[in-house]
Amino acid sequence: MVIGDGAYIKKINRSLILQKIIEHQQISRANLSKITGLNKATISVQVSDLLDEDLIYETRPEHNSVGRRPILLSINQTAGYLLGVDFDYKNIQFTVADLIGNFVENNTINFDTEDYNEATSLLKEQIQSYQTKYAFSRYGLISCVIGIHGTVGKDEEINFIPKYQWSKVNLKKDLQNELDIHLIIENNANLSAFAEKVFHHPHNHNQSSHLLSIMLSSGIGAGRMIDWDMDKGCHGYTGEMGHMIISPFGPRCKCGNNGCWELYASEPILFNKLSEQLNKPHITHRDIKQLINKKDPVTHELFHEYIFYVAIGLNNVINLYNPGTVVLNSRVLKAYPNAIQKIKENMTSNVSQYDNIVLSELGRKACVIGACALGIQHFLGVSELFLSHHK
Repeated sequence: MVIGDGAYIKKINRSLILQKIIEHQQISRANLSKITGLNKATISVQVSDLLDEDLIYETRPEHNSVGRRPILLSINQTAGYLLGVDFDYKNIQFTVADLIGNFVENNTINFDTEDYNEATSLLKEQIQSYQTKYAFSRYGLISCVIGIHGTVGKDEEINFIPKYQWSKVNLKKDLQNELDIHLIIENNANLSAFAEKVFHHPHNHNQSSHLLSIMLSSGIGAGRMIDWDMDKGCHGYTGEMGHMIISPFGPRCKCGNNGCWELYASEPILFNKLSEQLNKPHITHRDIKQLINKKDPVTHELFHEYIFYVAIGLNNVINLYNPGTVVLNSRVLKAYPNAIQKIKENMTSNVSQYDNIVLSELGRKACVIGACALGIQHFLGVSELFLSHHK
């Protein structure tokens, strides 16, 4: 039983009601009362407030059955919009979503600078353009959530971005000095893990209560969800799996150590080796698919080596965290036949325990999708979020 003042109880009830409306998409007041355990008077007052705020709307379904048609409640998806940003190396991806997770638009811009001030100015201009574009709605562009490929503290200050060599920068503060919008700065892998939880693994509690999402892209990062909480560690820097040392006498990494996992199992490593051995510059994902389909022996040999190193790191991570579901987000593994099975064949430890290893269906959009979902959760104030993935 929750004990507290009236305002606090009202806030909890509101959160629960919104959560169930999102989950069921359409639901009557009577069913809300039944599912939540709240009495009809409480439901009535809360629904009235939400209608006044344009956060929900009412509909009567068309059917031919005898009796009065129930009034169904749904989230007013166009009341406001969320901007998700994936701030990668010389590349920024933007996705706009409505309040039920429909993705309205997706854009990517490329740039050449590594200068912090220039990159920040570019990001600011893009955010302002989206604010103007979505100002027509009741709440406009509600918030902007930015995913960073580096360590982000619990105070949302960026500690370090290896690719840029940026250290101790406060992107949130620098943007807020010139922008009037709610901002959240978060690690990209954490946002990707949140996306997996919200869109693909929300209900299976046994496997998804401890969900680990590993991004194998330009680098390697991991996000961990325990129930509906991001596990960020003491200061917020957990999940930097790419800088786990798997070969102490290996090549030098930008983080300062030698033999980091991402020097063996990130996508650029595979691309560079293919380019060198095939004497083919500028290898693309399409090239890799074609080489795999043609059963090119060099490509298959390099994939065997690549999968071997993926399995080494994955075995270490599983031993550390004992996850339920492990989600691997990798375009190259998705292109390779039976990649998961081959990874498992390289994991022969009797100690490693997990429920399931799967390939992500969200791909390179996982970070921005998770960013939009986190924006929705914060705005609506719900503790759990269940959304459908709309491509």
